Amino acid sequence: MPSIATCHGITLNYQDEGSSDAPAIILIMGLGAQMTVWPDSFYYGLVNKGFRVIRFDNRDTGLSSQLEHYGRPSLIKAWLSRRLPISSKAPYTLEDMCQDVLELMKALKIKKAHLVGASMGGMIAQLIAAKHKKKVLSLTSIMSSSSAPSLSRSNLALLLKLVRLKPMAKTQENAIEYLVKLNQLIGSPDYPQDEQMLKQQARLSVSRAHTPDGFKRQLVALTHSESKDHLLKKIKAPTLVIHGLADPIIPLSAGQKTAQQINKAKLKIVPGMGHNFPPELMKKLTKWVSKHVNKAERKRLEKKLKNKPIGA
Repeated sequence: MPSIATCHGITLNYQDEGSSDAPAIILIMGLGAQMTVWPDSFYYGLVNKGFRVIRFDNRDTGLSSQLEHYGRPSLIKAWLSRRLPISSKAPYTLEDMCQDVLELMKALKIKKAHLVGASMGGMIAQLIAAKHKKKVLSLTSIMSSSSAPSLSRSNLALLLKLVRLKPMAKTQENAIEYLVKLNQLIGSPDYPQDEQMLKQQARLSVSRAHTPDGFKRQLVALTHSESKDHLLKKIKAPTLVIHGLADPIIPLSAGQKTAQQINKAKLKIVPGMGHNFPPELMKKLTKWVSKHVNKAERKRLEKKLKNKPIGA
């Protein structure tokens, strides 16, 4: 896969498919997840719908820059700093990750794009849509939130399970086992995946890249992120919010709140969907996103024709 270097010295590995003059869709992945977590059926499904589709590894993930010089942050200190007067500095912020997306657009000569973000990627997409309105043609926020997830009793129990599993991820083989367990914990209850399939996917992911400390640095950036509630009201781009009814990481209420705060946002609730991309739902999600993007494109064309001087 090709890569670009940003003005801040970050290398971003990416995939760019579809006609260069087609409407551009940029897929922004979530916490610690490589761009390959976007299912090929969804990615190429959008390409086959006539779009130019870009997916990429965020900094500290996959084949993009690994910011090892920041070291291994203390997750406990990061969480406590949000609740107690304890100083904790993030290696970088979600705003820095937003700049990565804008730099990628600039390098690929994309002036405006349709943004699709999942989980933390949805938060990044929301920030860009609020602060860089002229760059965003439409926004799709999937299984995401307007702020770092709060610790409810249910997701605290899940977090404790994940913490107990984390020591397994030190070697590649242990990391594979960890990813399988992780996906079983956060997956969609109505669409359980075969363990052998999960193991195969995990093996491909780990063989491509294994960056446990990068995950921690991204998590610190996320925990230091302030609520974006006040910014959501500034978003003008047509917005689609997709959220699973059974999401154990970011509850449905977070998706509902996001949709309520963005003017004219549409909300799609998916029964039985957790915090993953079940293969059985990819056809539906591809249809929803392509329909949303096409509608935004039609409105843009109508506005362009309306503002065109007579006789021009």
